[in-house]
Amino acid sequence: MARRISTATQRELVEAVGQRYRASPGDEKRGILDGFVALTGYHRKHALRLLNGPMTARTNVLRPRSRTYDEAVREALIIVWEAADRICGKRLKAVLPALVDAMERHGHLTLGDELRALPFSISASTIDRALAPQRAATGNRRRRRSSGLVRSQVPVRTFADWDDPPPGFVEVDLVAHNGGNSAGSCVHSLVLTDIASGWTECVPLLVREQGLVVEAVEVARERFPFELLGIDTDNDSAFINETLLAYARDQSLSQTRSRAYRKNDQAWVEQKNGAVVRHLVGHGRLQGVKAAQALSRLYAVSRLYV
Repeated sequence: MARRISTATQRELVEAVGQRYRASPGDEKRGILDGFVALTGYHRKHALRLLNGPMTARTNVLRPRSRTYDEAVREALIIVWEAADRICGKRLKAVLPALVDAMERHGHLTLGDELRALPFSISASTIDRALAPQRAATGNRRRRRSSGLVRSQVPVRTFADWDDPPPGFVEVDLVAHNGGNSAGSCVHSLVLTDIASGWTECVPLLVREQGLVVEAVEVARERFPFELLGIDTDNDSAFINETLLAYARDQSLSQTRSRAYRKNDQAWVEQKNGAVVRHLVGHGRLQGVKAAQALSRLYAVSRLYV
């Protein structure tokens, strides 16, 4: 068309000109047709079809989109989304199965039978649509961490405070296998090093999440040849949180933390990060379930060697 006009205007124009065109004698129709083609830009044959036939009203039936997921699904997604620090739908979809499983085991989430297949069936775009109202209400901001109160309940321990402890007090740290690029999710290794003996256990984590950290600590606890008495971590939010604090109290474990930005306060585990994890695994990027499973098998066969 020579210029763009709305569909409603086109229909009104065809109806008005068509009535005049059909009522006019043959010698006048050519002039009406020429003017209509010049105005609308239609092909001449198409213009003839429009003007010769009555304008049939097209009624577009707006069918409401069927909702596969109800409000219960949206509420469950909000809980998981908040636990994952309000990440986008694509990232949440990747970690949803493992995260939902961990949150259920630790009592942070309860899903009915009809929602069991949710982590495997829902798409990333559906997650974003379901969370759109909640994201808009929060201004698309990542939630503020409430670790200040927890941090005040975890005492500080420096490298000079160990004073020849008995076996069972371990330093704990996370090693990210991100290949030098922190964007996106990647596999992490939870490293636990006993202060007295140097005994080190490594457990892979599919994602960096506090519930999975507790599970990894429990796995390592069963592997140590002595009773676990206490854990010492840095100030990472994966450690300084209500989940790990409650676990330590329930299991009668002492929990301490290092000073901020003082890596020497965790010299034992920092040394093992390089001598064990980086030496065995390297600095490449590991991502996904298969990579985590392969890393678990590697640690299983090498744990007594290191």
